[in-house]
Amino acid sequence: MKYTKLGNSELNVSRICMGCMGFGDPARGQHSWTIDEAHTRQIIRRGLELGVNFYDTAVGYQSGTSEQYLGRALRDFAKREDVVVATKFLPRTMEEIERGVSGQQHIENMINLSLKNLGMDYVDLYIYHMWDWNTPIGDILDGLNRVVKAGKARYIGISNCFAWQLAKANALARQEGYARFISVQGHYNLIFREEEREMAPYCVEEHIAMTPYSALASGRLSRKPGEAGTKRAAEDAYAKFKYDATAQQDGIIIDRVAELAEKHGVSMTEVSLAWLLTKVTAPIVGATKQHHIEGAVKAVELELTAAEVAYLEEPYVPHPLAGVMAQNKPESAKQKHVWTTGDQKV
Repeated sequence: MKYTKLGNSELNVSRICMGCMGFGDPARGQHSWTIDEAHTRQIIRRGLELGVNFYDTAVGYQSGTSEQYLGRALRDFAKREDVVVATKFLPRTMEEIERGVSGQQHIENMINLSLKNLGMDYVDLYIYHMWDWNTPIGDILDGLNRVVKAGKARYIGISNCFAWQLAKANALARQEGYARFISVQGHYNLIFREEEREMAPYCVEEHIAMTPYSALASGRLSRKPGEAGTKRAAEDAYAKFKYDATAQQDGIIIDRVAELAEKHGVSMTEVSLAWLLTKVTAPIVGATKQHHIEGAVKAVELELTAAEVAYLEEPYVPHPLAGVMAQNKPESAKQKHVWTTGDQKV
């Protein structure tokens, strides 16, 4: 495993981040394909053995059971100071707004719930999961700054935002003396490269870490179309919504991934992630089987030539925004997002 600093922070993270969205009780959340605690523990333990020290979860994953599974596994298999734990909080609900819960109070409630789920005193990275059009960014930054000052989070990050939103937020944080976002978690992979328009160059300029999700496009970049799939491939309607509409044009790129994998004698996972590792700090890679994390870790050692990188990139055409980013607009403020805290009491 190789390690690097996470943006403008002192956090030393593995080049692969284990995404924990696939962990959690399938009866208590958005997804039917998540894995139980016993299998979660096996995968986390294997990740630790392979040198993965960076783990990403969220309070909205399977009603907090992802956080719970992760916290118990890390407590049993690792020293707290040896791992970097990131979790995310959701926007205020309309019910909270009607009750008069402020943005600052909402963030305090969210971090306390996450720390309870994780069984930890602090998280290393606390991430603003999606832009809250109903709450002033000043209130969000104030609330996050209070969390950092209280020692409940070491640093803060943001997810699912436009470059202008991140720039606006960090400019205000600098002006007010608040903690600034050191990382951004966006939708970025070989078949969805819209982050390259403005976010990627902005992050290079400001030394902000990119830790993209959907690094393998929900498995589409890890196997040829039609090959034996997974429970997630069959049941994840949200992933189908994000990728099925562009499957034909994306297929050209996927074919090239398969071609280079055969050439190098490696998996498609390794080629896809090796490409992404030339662009970002640490891709977030989900794993519901041990070989998923094993393949991801191998990608760190694969070096593609400049010609191979260009060959993979050449067929790409612009994509419409999909998933959470498609909802990042004022008129979507009252819509229900895919992530919720489920049956947890806040």
